[in-house]
Amino acid sequence: MAEPGARSIWLIADDYGFSPGVSDTIRALLEGERLSGTGCMTLFDDWPSEASALATIGGPFAVGMHLTLTDFPALSTGRTMPDLKRLLAKTEADAIMSEADAQLARFREAFGRDPDFIDGHQHVHFLPPVRQWLIRQFADVPSDKRPWLRGAPTLRAAPALVRGKIVVARLLARDFDAEMRRHGFNVEGPLCGFYDWRRAGAFARALDLFIDRAPDGAVVMCHPGTVDEILRDRDVFTDARNEERDALASDAFPLRLAGAGLSLRRERR
Repeated sequence: MAEPGARSIWLIADDYGFSPGVSDTIRALLEGERLSGTGCMTLFDDWPSEASALATIGGPFAVGMHLTLTDFPALSTGRTMPDLKRLLAKTEADAIMSEADAQLARFREAFGRDPDFIDGHQHVHFLPPVRQWLIRQFADVPSDKRPWLRGAPTLRAAPALVRGKIVVARLLARDFDAEMRRHGFNVEGPLCGFYDWRRAGAFARALDLFIDRAPDGAVVMCHPGTVDEILRDRDVFTDARNEERDALASDAFPLRLAGAGLSLRRERR
């Protein structure tokens, strides 16, 4: 058995601001020190109130921006953004950069600072126009003051049924880590957290795998929440969020971490 603290990971809840039930759940898990941080979707109408609620929580955790470029009305134009397949097929760099500017401005307005990290809904931060946007946006910011970035996925600690999905994400992320480091960004990872959320009970089994096999410094994404009608209207990933909430909130979770010699990272080394 590894000594306690031998490994540490980032356990990051995606999708803060997606719906009231998602945001409430993530805040509760942050208060309970069950997460390293959360990535925020800043484009919905209720973002200001959700940001205010998040800002009232004390304690060391990372608050990032979960850049969203698909499926929902864009802040920059009001028009519905394309789904991921159409975005990949017809990448409009100017539109992507304008929307990223708008979402970042809304984060800054809410918190008075830059995000601790930036990643992407459906991994859109790996896209070439977003890479260009990051380089442009933070060119004048010292490296140690920039948001850190979520790196490319790994097949290590991956359930067998989602390995194909990870391979596709790795192709999207090709050269991302090296390129962004060359431009002065801190890239954390590799990325873990993929599992088949359509199968009941799959998260608990996958969580054991992540705890046992995630490399030191890995970013493990998760999506806890409490399903509400707003979430059901916006996403097909619903009931598994309740399972994630229950697993992470359980008394067994911190004991399982300790038994594996694993701790949750909350700030850069």
